[in-house]
Amino acid sequence: MRQFSLKYGLFLCLVSVVSMDIRQLAAFVAVFEERNITAAAQRLFVSQPTLSVTIRQLEEALGATLFVRQARGVEVSEAARALYPRARALLADAEALRGMFRHAETRRPLHLGVEGDISSAQIERFVAMAYAGVPNLLLHLQEGCVGDARLAVEEFCCEEELFLPVWDDPYVLALPADVRETSDKGWITCPAHPSHQRLMSAYGNERVVAQADSLKLALHLVRAGIGAALLPASLLEGVAGVRQGKLQVPLPVRRIGLCYAAQSLEKPAVRELYDYLRATPAA
Repeated sequence: MRQFSLKYGLFLCLVSVVSMDIRQLAAFVAVFEERNITAAAQRLFVSQPTLSVTIRQLEEALGATLFVRQARGVEVSEAARALYPRARALLADAEALRGMFRHAETRRPLHLGVEGDISSAQIERFVAMAYAGVPNLLLHLQEGCVGDARLAVEEFCCEEELFLPVWDDPYVLALPADVRETSDKGWITCPAHPSHQRLMSAYGNERVVAQADSLKLALHLVRAGIGAALLPASLLEGVAGVRQGKLQVPLPVRRIGLCYAAQSLEKPAVRELYDYLRATPAA
């Protein structure tokens, strides 16, 4: 019992020392990312002189110059470039450490965007996986390019985002239930959709009879009997009035999964969801 008390006391001392440095590291990360003292101060809700003093104290503690003031903003030194990834990791560890002592019932917030004509069934399966993988999850589901991470088609990921695939979703020929071939009606296309260029070779010379801005809207046109469309197989699951036809040319496959920025993995809910998805075969 005494040994446990001693270790716990040493642990609390370590936490107090770390907490003093965390404020300086947070200030450093903000200035490094903003490249501007004023912008970093606004981000941290502190005054510019206070932030400058904090950075100077960190430089004195490290014995290195981290930033060089310029006419506009600051220039980062080689020491700053070396410190940055370590500082971010320490901040993430500090957040995880604080999480160890929060009440067990504290909910873990996760803002999840949904983008790219994802089927209702896949949204529901993904939500179930999120709750299975993240204890005490408090999920905020949103539409569009928003949130801490996104359930999206790979081609909807931004350039700086990373992608973790969960499902392969092949394109298929979608026909109205009473139509035999595309030539009976013609094509419904989505010229503004990212998939359009990949599908053009499959349309051949048959006429276009309607267009839609999204794949889900194109599905409504197929159900209305307007024409045929090339759509992801997942969108046809359980939909009445539509059937899969056969096409003599190969069709592409889209990948659906988690779009995320590298720094978002520092958020506990995103990291736990990411780890769960990597370790768990898709249902």
